[in-house]
Amino acid sequence: MTTTSTPEAAAVDVTDRPRLPEGDDERFTGFGVLGLAFRGGDYLALRVMTATSIGPGYRAVWHRTPAGSWHMFTTTDPAHSCPRYFSSEASYERVAAIDLRWRDAARLEVRIPGVLTWAIAMQATPATQAMSALGTALPSAARRSVPLLAAMGPMSRPMLRIGRMRMVGVAPNRQRFLVVPTRVWRISGSSAALRGTDLGPIGGLDRQTRLGSFWMPQRGLFYVGDARFSTFDPARHAPVGDLASDPRP
Repeated sequence: MTTTSTPEAAAVDVTDRPRLPEGDDERFTGFGVLGLAFRGGDYLALRVMTATSIGPGYRAVWHRTPAGSWHMFTTTDPAHSCPRYFSSEASYERVAAIDLRWRDAARLEVRIPGVLTWAIAMQATPATQAMSALGTALPSAARRSVPLLAAMGPMSRPMLRIGRMRMVGVAPNRQRFLVVPTRVWRISGSSAALRGTDLGPIGGLDRQTRLGSFWMPQRGLFYVGDARFSTFDPARHAPVGDLASDPRP
């Protein structure tokens, strides 16, 4: 058993010893929930970026309403966090804190004071172990290979049964992205309440959702890994505008 064989240990490792991928584009490393669907139509995702090439590390929670609108909560300047790439299809706001607490090696609690409480349970499966073995074995050059990563996305679909997945594509603000999960675990159970409203049981959406060409998994996955985006070019990429307010009551 390796020191990163549990979700908590892997998250602690990438927090204590973050290793940004090489390159001169915009790079991130960290952990979180790639995405988790609730049967009622809500959707949550978590990004804990322990190091970035464009600013300090940060935490972000993404929420999709049953009606299909996206909103992002971030702990740092939105122009240097997730809205930098996704604000064309999501409103956003900066929050004072997104608190994390590990209940044990495979159970995480996420809290945005006054907004969200979210409990997540994870487990390894033969499929996630196989994907993790592949991800950790990829050399640095392979993690930048567009043809290889483009092939890995469809390959993961029958293994993980998560619907469509793309590791290479274009974000809503028109930057190209490469996403490389190096370790993954299945989310085996979860409960969440947003502004006091219980989101109900987890389960795939009637229709898989996406942001740009970033498809959100139909079954929940916890991950550790890297991401990279095109360097911002004001002539080609949509800017992050003024700080958006939360459009929901």
